[in-house]
Amino acid sequence: MTAITLHHLITAFGITLAAGLATVLGSVLVMFSQGPNPRVLSFGLAFAGGAMVYVSLTEIYTKSSEAFALAYGETHGFAATTLAFLAGMGAVALIDRLVPNPHETLDAKDPGFRQQSRQHIARVGLMAAFAITAHNFPEGMATFFATLENPAVGAPLAFAIAIHNIPEGISIAAPVYFATRKKGLTVFVCLLSGLAEPLGAVLGYTALKPFLSPAVFGSVFGLIAGVMVFLALDELLPAAKRYADGHETVYGLTSGMAVIALSLVLFRL
Repeated sequence: MTAITLHHLITAFGITLAAGLATVLGSVLVMFSQGPNPRVLSFGLAFAGGAMVYVSLTEIYTKSSEAFALAYGETHGFAATTLAFLAGMGAVALIDRLVPNPHETLDAKDPGFRQQSRQHIARVGLMAAFAITAHNFPEGMATFFATLENPAVGAPLAFAIAIHNIPEGISIAAPVYFATRKKGLTVFVCLLSGLAEPLGAVLGYTALKPFLSPAVFGSVFGLIAGVMVFLALDELLPAAKRYADGHETVYGLTSGMAVIALSLVLFRL
């Protein structure tokens, strides 16, 4: 384990903050464009999903295994990594059950969308913001701790999460902007949701700082790997498939894996 310096903390927090602020970009797309191309959106979502799955299973899971091996030895360390990974998937599944994340992006051009009252649509937007904010906390912790240990791992993960946050911003901004016609309020609601990621990073690090050890890092990375894989399979890939009109999903998935794989190779040269 490397010593944690102020520079490491600032870098990790900055990358996490940038990933969270991508949510605001979704609001900008709603207010100043005709809407994203569905096929491009499908490719982007699948790209992010492929990147998250690849970096989680090849790098973050490995970090967990290495840390646990230092604490408990290889055999028990491998078992601990597996349990942490499964616990991560279970934890985010529980969050999803308690606070369901809206998987459908509302389209202001949809006639059914326009038939609803503005007051009801505003409530839908606020509920979407609340649900997405709840899901952003573990994402922020994942980005922060991955970057804290190794920026070569954290930066690609943050990039994948940033892509994922753009359509989340759209799903918040579309109903809020349609109901209120207030650009400032729309951006503000998306900003609050995006800031949940750096807040999750700060809270997570503050809570765990007194206990940081190989076993704690192993637990955190195992949980992160499970959370990221679950989010990719539960949210990104199904959403990508909905928007697809061909093979965009599989092309995006494999491209995301390939780009992250090559970037990790380049970081090590």
